[in-house]
Amino acid sequence: MKIAHIDIIEAVIPFDDGGSGMGITPDRWDSLEFVLVRVETDTGVVGWGECFAYSCRAAVATAARSMVAPLLQGRELPVTPEALMLEVQRRLHLFGRYGITMFAISGFDIALWDIAAKAQGRPLHSLLGDACRSEIPAYASLVRYGDAALVRKYCHEAIAQGYRYIKLHEIEPDIIRAGRAAIGPDIGLSVDVNCAWSTEQARERIAMLSEVDAMWIEEPVFPPEDIRTQAQLNAAFPVGAGENACTRHEFARMLEAGAVRYAQPSVIKIGGVTEFVAAAALAQAQGVTVMPHSPYFGPGYFATLQLSAGLAGEPLFEHLYVQPAADLALGGTPLPQQGTVSIPQVPGHGFEPDPQVLARWRI
Repeated sequence: MKIAHIDIIEAVIPFDDGGSGMGITPDRWDSLEFVLVRVETDTGVVGWGECFAYSCRAAVATAARSMVAPLLQGRELPVTPEALMLEVQRRLHLFGRYGITMFAISGFDIALWDIAAKAQGRPLHSLLGDACRSEIPAYASLVRYGDAALVRKYCHEAIAQGYRYIKLHEIEPDIIRAGRAAIGPDIGLSVDVNCAWSTEQARERIAMLSEVDAMWIEEPVFPPEDIRTQAQLNAAFPVGAGENACTRHEFARMLEAGAVRYAQPSVIKIGGVTEFVAAAALAQAQGVTVMPHSPYFGPGYFATLQLSAGLAGEPLFEHLYVQPAADLALGGTPLPQQGTVSIPQVPGHGFEPDPQVLARWRI
């Protein structure tokens, strides 16, 4: 079975989150940017992948088309793609090991794993090991509102929908406290500040995090690769991190430094399924819980669900709490119902695009 055809597809779908859209990304964030990878074999099997593309869609699409696709076009596919994708990593390492290059590689890796599972008529998770679950609790990952009233509003809304876990992206202590007050003591709360605090602020705010009984503080300081400071903070309060880490090797350094209690690989950033599985194995061997980063709505969402099937312990699924203008998945994305998401049991990872939706929002 060989790769016969590759398409790189860009799309942008607006969303509404009830807020201003400011605070996390460089500009107003009000749309989901997609770089989809479609790979078709000479036997007619089609795999779908997704590259991380928020605020970098054009660059990632160019890397996928001009750097990665030429290395894979016409290649014979092994039963599973680990060795082939590691070869691609080696051949591209001079041209930006991480970031844009790895985002592009991730999309192809996901697509090739989709093909591998479809060729065997099995759900992707069954190629990766024994499943621990067929569904997974989700947490509502709220955007940054910067407004206590809005935090209270959307916390109440999420609880009414059955969520038992909520993540805030707020950076001000009083607003974080408002979130805890809104949800009460029985709902799990985590806080992601996206590297917004100084080291001094992070140290000072450990008491506040303990006060609100946060499960973890996510990416407390800049830069995210400052694992020395992160390790010091992790010794005092549970730290979650890893959404900005690429490959198993960056996770190995974090784990060796004792910098995380919750490892958070992102399948469309880290290098795809291949690197996610390797990083998760390293984390689990050290007793570190894997909490996947997954604020996505394309193949990355579906691939994360498949990967979650086999994770040890009690992982949670991150669901970005926004309302997209359209659902890109044919038949609908498996959204949380009463706070739980079902893991697709169809061949592959389960994502196929809705042709009409894709045609409407394709760039």
